[in-house]
Amino acid sequence: MTSILSNVITLLFSMPMIGFLFIFFIYKLVSKNTRKSVHKALDYTTILFIISVHFLIKTIWGHSLLGMILLFIIMIAMVFVIVHWKVKGEIDFKKVMKGFWRFNFIFFFLAYISLTVFGLIYRAIMFTFSA
Repeated sequence: MTSILSNVITLLFSMPMIGFLFIFFIYKLVSKNTRKSVHKALDYTTILFIISVHFLIKTIWGHSLLGMILLFIIMIAMVFVIVHWKVKGEIDFKKVMKGFWRFNFIFFFLAYISLTVFGLIYRAIMFTFSA
């Protein structure tokens, strides 16, 4: 049983789009609302994309930049709080967290796609020139 769970978690970390689609389809079946389903899938799979970016960086360059990723996330949170405070004059943590979390999804989704393409091209070039 632990082997199956381990394989599922590994699959979700290496291909977070599968987790996104799974959550989307489950919420779509339950709620019948596409917009709400997309938002729930975004919210729940952001952590998968963050971890996937970490593992892609570790695979491509061989170094763990998890600390830098966490520092970057904290800096994004600080910017969101400051901007929200400057614009609204008060801080509504629910709105700030929602915007912050969705921004993280967009950023790490794009980073995941970019690193995947870069890693494929990099490995293809390395394989071509090493043979």
